[in-house]
Amino acid sequence: MIVAAADGSSLSNPGPAGWAWYISDDAWAAGGWEHGTNNMGELMAVLDLLRSTAHLDEPLRILCDSQYVINSLTKWMPGWKRKGWKKGDGKPVLNVELMKDLDAAMRGRELEFEWVKGHAGHRMNEAADERARAAATAYQQGREPDHGPGFPEAPRPLGRRDFLVGQSDPEPDLFTFADDAADAPRAVEGSAPPRMKARLVTLTRDSVLNPLETPLHPDYVGHAGGAVTDSGVPWRAGGELELLAIDQLAPGVGLARWRLREALHSAVWVELPSGWCLRFAQ
Repeated sequence: MIVAAADGSSLSNPGPAGWAWYISDDAWAAGGWEHGTNNMGELMAVLDLLRSTAHLDEPLRILCDSQYVINSLTKWMPGWKRKGWKKGDGKPVLNVELMKDLDAAMRGRELEFEWVKGHAGHRMNEAADERARAAATAYQQGREPDHGPGFPEAPRPLGRRDFLVGQSDPEPDLFTFADDAADAPRAVEGSAPPRMKARLVTLTRDSVLNPLETPLHPDYVGHAGGAVTDSGVPWRAGGELELLAIDQLAPGVGLARWRLREALHSAVWVELPSGWCLRFAQ
């Protein structure tokens, strides 16, 4: 069984916010936003933990000091879903996009939640809290937080070209749509920190392979020939996708550049509380 602590932090609530999960000094992750709430951080910590361990077939015990998170995910969620993600009083569920992502991430997983008292000397809880607060402080100070090593890499099936957050292999920049495992990936250039770069490598590739499944920003603008079109019609690519660079434009904003069939393309990705989404593509 994997045992992990998950915690969130917000310096003004709402304000600069952070999240973190912790298993050991060699397996932890953190992130956050320039503006968020403590509950958003608590939820995002659990969501990232679930995504980071999705490749494992092991039970997961999550230590959490938030009764809101535990009750939301173990007691209240079934009723919210029956009511169309509305509470008993008919009002929308708070943090609904995070809740929907958590609902999807929990399916098929063997999970248990354990409440621990916060700020009471519990070693793992304190480690997660320290990292979540450090991430919130980093955003308050206008700098990128320490995202941690993540979880050890999942075994990569032959022909698969994704890059999982936390792995130590070089990030690939050459993807093909054929199952050709012999092509040795090269390092992706760009200014983005490793964790952002890893996530956007996967998202960019997936946006070209499966455009209709691409998570879109509410203000998304796109053009035919990019990842998706502004009409919602999928643009199916063929040939080789050569990912050139992932650059950080600002905290939580990344630019991906790639070449496909001799044409150059770019996409802007923005990190929202619910996860990364595509803001612009051409």
